[in-house]
Amino acid sequence: MSQERAATLKGNPITLIGPVLKAGDSAPDFTLNKNLLETSSLEDYAGKVKLISVVPSIDTGVCDAQTRRFNEEASKLGDNVVIITVSADLPFAQARWCAAAGVDRVFLLSDYKENSFGKSYGVLIKELHLDMRSIFVLDSNNQITYVEVLGEMTEHPNYEAAIDAVKSLI
Repeated sequence: MSQERAATLKGNPITLIGPVLKAGDSAPDFTLNKNLLETSSLEDYAGKVKLISVVPSIDTGVCDAQTRRFNEEASKLGDNVVIITVSADLPFAQARWCAAAGVDRVFLLSDYKENSFGKSYGVLIKELHLDMRSIFVLDSNNQITYVEVLGEMTEHPNYEAAIDAVKSLI
């Protein structure tokens, strides 16, 4: 059931649209761009525990720090875990950022075309057509086990809680 919810950007109101997902829900499938022509879906990560880190734009300080942090954690979690960062940045910008930052353990996927991830995961910011900072942890059967959708875009997620949620599944 789609709905609108309030959040903030530097204290100013913004609106999130889409369903409110919670632990126990089946994760909606998605089609995100790896590049301009290739796409990715949940099926590409079948059988793996998934940490989906959602950022508004990889070119901002908190988004940069969030993605770097999960890239560092990725090597400690083993081969049965995949970390995906989703943003509405163009795939070109994501690839440029990864190369400059040396990020090589996180899959960056783009929601730029239709914001379908944001709409189906309930994190699309209506006014900006960006996705709200959030974390989703999915078990190997794509059941959601952990959700954090930030109320203020500029705040950091609870990294430890997200990593603990992943570790509880491996």
